[in-house]
Amino acid sequence: MQQRYVSIWFRYLATDWFSLRQPQLKSLPFILRGPDHNRMIVKASNAIAERAGIFKGTVLADARIAVSNLEVMDDRPDIYERLLKRLAEWCIRFTPSAAIDLPDGLLLDASGCTHLWGGDEAYISDISGRLKQRGYDVRISIADTIGAAWAIARYRKGPMCIPPGHGTAALLDLPPQALRIEPDVIDRLRKLGLKKISSFINLPRPSLRRRFGVDFIQQLDKATGQQIERLQPVIPRELYQERLPCLEPIVSATGIGIALDQLLNTLCERLRLEQKGLRKAIFKYYRVDGKVGSIDVGTNRPSRHASHLRKLFDSKLDRIEPDMGIELFVLEAPVVEDAIPEQDVLWNTSSGLNDIRLAELIDKLSSRIGQDSIRRYLPAEHHWPERSVKATLSLEADLVSSWLPGELRPFHMLRTPERIDVSAPIPDYPPMLFVYKGKVHEIRKADGPERIEQEWWQQKGEHRDYYRVEDQEGHRYWLFRLGHYNDKHFQWYLHGFFA
Repeated sequence: MQQRYVSIWFRYLATDWFSLRQPQLKSLPFILRGPDHNRMIVKASNAIAERAGIFKGTVLADARIAVSNLEVMDDRPDIYERLLKRLAEWCIRFTPSAAIDLPDGLLLDASGCTHLWGGDEAYISDISGRLKQRGYDVRISIADTIGAAWAIARYRKGPMCIPPGHGTAALLDLPPQALRIEPDVIDRLRKLGLKKISSFINLPRPSLRRRFGVDFIQQLDKATGQQIERLQPVIPRELYQERLPCLEPIVSATGIGIALDQLLNTLCERLRLEQKGLRKAIFKYYRVDGKVGSIDVGTNRPSRHASHLRKLFDSKLDRIEPDMGIELFVLEAPVVEDAIPEQDVLWNTSSGLNDIRLAELIDKLSSRIGQDSIRRYLPAEHHWPERSVKATLSLEADLVSSWLPGELRPFHMLRTPERIDVSAPIPDYPPMLFVYKGKVHEIRKADGPERIEQEWWQQKGEHRDYYRVEDQEGHRYWLFRLGHYNDKHFQWYLHGFFA
């Protein structure tokens, strides 16, 4: 899957937050002040104040002289990390992995998400529009790496959507500070006339490392994708989680039920394939107004039956309040355990072969893998291995004879024994080694012989002396010698494999 990352830069995060609480500030030159070396300086300014020439770091007294109607408020640096965290949690409706990017940004892992919005352009356009509706001035970019997305959102004047594979090319015209490097390194690059990334990106790495340090190389590699950079999500993603974004907000109970059914079916199918079951399930819903709600159920034993879980949720669905609509549903299974396969449960019942569920299971398997792929084997009244079992398709067929007690037989028996070359020390001794399909197997352990005579009323032939052997790798085989050892025409065969 192609990796895609989104960088959201809140250009006026601090002043936007104050303006949302005091709307009159939106139309005025407005700054936040804070102490710095026994004087007051500008900590943040809105767009109107910036157009008047007041930027972060300007001395407050100079700012008041420059703009007569300047609105000034005390900065609150303690709130911005919490603000970004809340905004990152709100962005969960766009991606399962959202992280804060101090001091004024967010990072989203959009891999595998954008197609739900119709592509990258529509994806970042929707995020941008939603955040602007909430009152934030943002620049949003999407690229193959976190570093490239961060740089483009803050320093590029062209398109913000970088096609897959074009991230490095989009960086070439950007200044060195787009790589998130230290100010002193930026100053040294400028003094050397390296004012764009294109002017040094192809220079020998050893030279760049000696002049600017290892951190500089790492930041360059992160931006170009040569070094992996990972997010630290504000909400760690559950291992077993399914998401269902909605094209239109859902407001009806019917729509909520359909969403729950779809998520349950998808999650339970995954659990079935992994032979697991959930003990707890949480159904979360994200409303258009930004609020998040949830209902949960628990089970006494691991379960992966969608119909059973749906019945547990039914009694709680009326607690969901869609209000203006729900735009995202998430189903999580925070507690998952190994589950007993249905086949084992069937055999634990008293019905045994007469259990209708067993017949239904065989019908389902037959429809998927074919009728010829399923066999039931019964013992036959023969000692000769090839004739000692018989296959039947019927669950109602009764045993004519019982299985021979005490006889160890291989898990996988070949239809026709295969010739092998064997080295044995003396007559009637187990072999020391044998060669099968070009591979030499040194025998470490052996048991036998077990003599099985030919059934003369069926056909004529020599008897067989069988040995159970184990090679140097711990694999076990069923071998036999056809005929007496002192017979000139005896042969050795491989007849089966023990599990």
